[in-house]
Amino acid sequence: MTLFDDRGVRAPLAARMRPTTIDEVLGQGLALAQGSPLRSLLQSTQDSSVVSVILWGPPGTGKTTVATLLSTMSGRHFVELSAVTAGVKDVREVIERARSSASVTGRGTVLFVDEVHRFSKSQQDALLPAVENGWVTLVAATTENPSFSVIAPLLSRSVMVILRTLTDHDVDLLVRRAIADPRGLDAAVEVSDDAIDHLVRTAGGDARRALTGLEAAALAARDGVVGLAEAEAAVQQAAIVYDRDGDQHYDVTSAFIKSVRGSDPDAALHYLARMLEAGEDPRFIARRLMIVASEDIGMADSSVLQTAVAAAQAVAMVGMPEAQIILAHATIHAALAPKSNAVVMAVGEATAEVRAGGVGRVPIHLRDAHYPGARTLGHGVEYLYPHDHPGGVAAQQYLPDELLARTYYRPTRHGAEAAWADVLTRLSASRTQSAD
Repeated sequence: MTLFDDRGVRAPLAARMRPTTIDEVLGQGLALAQGSPLRSLLQSTQDSSVVSVILWGPPGTGKTTVATLLSTMSGRHFVELSAVTAGVKDVREVIERARSSASVTGRGTVLFVDEVHRFSKSQQDALLPAVENGWVTLVAATTENPSFSVIAPLLSRSVMVILRTLTDHDVDLLVRRAIADPRGLDAAVEVSDDAIDHLVRTAGGDARRALTGLEAAALAARDGVVGLAEAEAAVQQAAIVYDRDGDQHYDVTSAFIKSVRGSDPDAALHYLARMLEAGEDPRFIARRLMIVASEDIGMADSSVLQTAVAAAQAVAMVGMPEAQIILAHATIHAALAPKSNAVVMAVGEATAEVRAGGVGRVPIHLRDAHYPGARTLGHGVEYLYPHDHPGGVAAQQYLPDELLARTYYRPTRHGAEAAWADVLTRLSASRTQSAD
């Protein structure tokens, strides 16, 4: 591994410490296990047929490292493109050079496309002929779910490998290796255990972030010693693995909602904090709380919907950072409230029945009778005005004939919904008495 780039400038510590062998790769034991597709690909030779790979994982888990190893261990030429800056023209030029090289020298090319999820459909389409014909071995890296961000034809022609977030133990080993390794700091500085712990804790499983923090702390070290103060100055805030348009957005949001539904306010607050610290739109969170208030709580505590709506309005007026207090208020209320899904089940059953054709004709006494001639058609003639009857309840049919036996809303005995169950019972009895 070279310590300098093409301009003679010393490479960053993270680049210098990039593994040069499979055994140096940390934290990916499952992906690199003997017999795994990735291990087989890494052990292939220049003469072997190598399939393309899509590497999916959070930042700093070794996607670029694996791509480089695929090139060096197979003896193939390595070309790197960034989906942020490359266009269709760049892709086609690389493919044409790879095709010519293969025909003239017999040497294959590994094309590494970083952040492939940023490629448009047309850019990804441009890769298909090269992958299909074996002109290049594509190694595409992405932090987003390939099922959503990579076109199906490219997925079907590649092996998808998931790289996991590094554990704190993995990052600790990596930092200590970088301190001692000649490619790294070469034991030129002494780093305290407290400083290492801080670098590990704030890295969030991102190897690159940990090594960048270590390098910054080493540069600021006095008398060749990196203590906690230097580490804290180098890394002042923990990394939060979160992308507002990708998997982390959906996964953390899902965990937030399920924690509220599961009546765990501490877990709900944890995921709320993760979303807010990562820059999630607080209005989005407020909207989710309004949905939860009816979907998972409903009539068990109708005041939660009032709290959620008030929180949404307050968030729009106040903004961050104070909005986090308002959202925490609504989150705790929703998490601690009794739960019922009777409302969502009721509207779901009613909607399903309507979509299946279960509509029926509106009973004639309920039809609109305000226009001239309506009465001659019988519209509204036998309608009973509830306010003219004892208890304000009239015994008359409301559902169409075809649906008379239907019951959609089935209240639970949870929280305030138990009282509404009693109300339904009383209403049924009142209608019966009125009919008698």
